Amino acid sequence: MAKTAALGRRVELVPMDPHCQDITIALYRQEAADGPRYQVHSFSGRPGVVARLDFVAGATAVLGGMAAVGPGQVRFACGGAHELAARRAFLEACKLDPAQPLAARPLQFFDKKTGHQIHVAPLGGGVYQVALEGGDAGRAAAVAGGLVKLGQMQNPAPDQAAFPCGQAHDALIGLLVVRAVNVRATLREQEMQAARGQLAAPSAQQQ
Repeated sequence: MAKTAALGRRVELVPMDPHCQDITIALYRQEAADGPRYQVHSFSGRPGVVARLDFVAGATAVLGGMAAVGPGQVRFACGGAHELAARRAFLEACKLDPAQPLAARPLQFFDKKTGHQIHVAPLGGGVYQVALEGGDAGRAAAVAGGLVKLGQMQNPAPDQAAFPCGQAHDALIGLLVVRAVNVRATLREQEMQAARGQLAAPSAQQQ
């Protein structure tokens, strides 16, 4: 119990990792003087687990625009929590093929529903503006609303989303905009993930 408590509060879990022997990997939130930190951890002692955790933590940092602050541990430079976004970065990191190149995602995305490119432009102060080629203001507002929900952001204008920390997070926006075009499906996925993500005691984990 002491080991589990030291990890912090679990905020996300992948019950079976397809890239590493179906082990369970979890993301924990820890409070620190310089702001929340997130720890990637597994109780499994199987060969290859340490390397896998290092990859997931590194991929989470790249996709979320976070900084590595210790073994398997990452944080946002702004000192904010951005917990929902951190969870999404972790989940997407776990899906990646370790053999493929790793890079942050761009601020443009092709919207299959409208057949247009979505462009998200940083305006400064953590504010981002969404625009579609073709000028569909309603669709732009819907995507901005999706970013607000998925990133726990603010909505200063119908086509804008802003981080409450007031800092730029381009990597997070690139990650979230892909999901923001269909935010309902993403929220359903998150609810299903949370419902099945019941972490067993360390003694019950795969060894």
